[in-house]
Amino acid sequence: MKLLDHIRLLLKISRSRGIARRYFVTNGFDGALTMLGLVTGFRYSGGVSAEIALSACLGAAIALAMSGLSSAYISEAAERKKELQELEGAMLAGLDDSKHAMAAKFAPVYIALVNGLAPLLFSLLITLPLWLAYWGVPLPLPPFDAAIVLAFCLIFLLGIFLGRISGGFWLFAGLRTVVIAAITSLLILLVNA
Repeated sequence: MKLLDHIRLLLKISRSRGIARRYFVTNGFDGALTMLGLVTGFRYSGGVSAEIALSACLGAAIALAMSGLSSAYISEAAERKKELQELEGAMLAGLDDSKHAMAAKFAPVYIALVNGLAPLLFSLLITLPLWLAYWGVPLPLPPFDAAIVLAFCLIFLLGIFLGRISGGFWLFAGLRTVVIAAITSLLILLVNA
């Protein structure tokens, strides 16, 4: 069996695709809002260099990724072990060498990777203007402003993705997530004032 076919089978048995999709959106949204909060705070506090902001943003991105990886793995491994034990009890047989046992081991790793990499990916994308400024690449906007615009765009795209999943109107779903980002930014501005 080809590797991709094998992975598809394990995902089907473990019913992990929907869970991973939810984790991707949830933690991607967390990563995007966290970076939006950081770059907004840095932008309006004044006098923070791109180098210092990058250091703080990278630290937060790594912490979000590690939190996502470890928490998802620990919780999913426990749930999958419990489900496998219940299935073994119902069948009155051990399933140690079965596809179900393989799926129970594969699913937590897959879900943990999605859960950890989503906030890291969104964080790195949002901080891209800061990296470009750090490397001396000219930008059409100041780096913090560009990062804020990019954060809003990515958050809007996450909303569109959610709208497509739910079968709802994509524009409404995208605008709803942008409103959440705008409220977050407004609260940060009020705190900084």
